[in-house]
Amino acid sequence: MAFVDNYDFDLLKNEAEKLVITELGRQLESFSEPICTCNECVVDMAAVALNMVKPLYRVSLMGAFYTTHAMDEKEYARHLRETVFNAIEKVRKNPSHEIPEKESDS
Repeated sequence: MAFVDNYDFDLLKNEAEKLVITELGRQLESFSEPICTCNECVVDMAAVALNMVKPLYRVSLMGAFYTTHAMDEKEYARHLRETVFNAIEKVRKNPSHEIPEKESDS
C-alpha cells in the first residue's frame, strides 16, 4: 500500500488561496487599465500570486480561525495586496493567449 493511501491529505487546506482570490476579485473590480478577465487569465493571476505569498495551511477548523486573522497582520495584508497587484500586471502584460485588438469606432 502506498504512503498516501494511509493518510487523508485532503484535510490540508491552504487558506491563502481564499485570501488571494478575494483580493483578486476586489482589485479586478476597480482595475483602471483594460484587462482580459477570461478564466485562463484570472486563474493565471491567482497562480502567480499564490506562488509569491506565504501559504497558510490548516488541517482543522480551529486552524481556519487562525488563518482568517492573517489579514489583520499589517505586513501579511500589505504583501498580499501588492503581490496580487503585481500578478495582475504580469498577466495583463503577458497573457497566455492572444488578445484580440478592439475594433476602432468608425
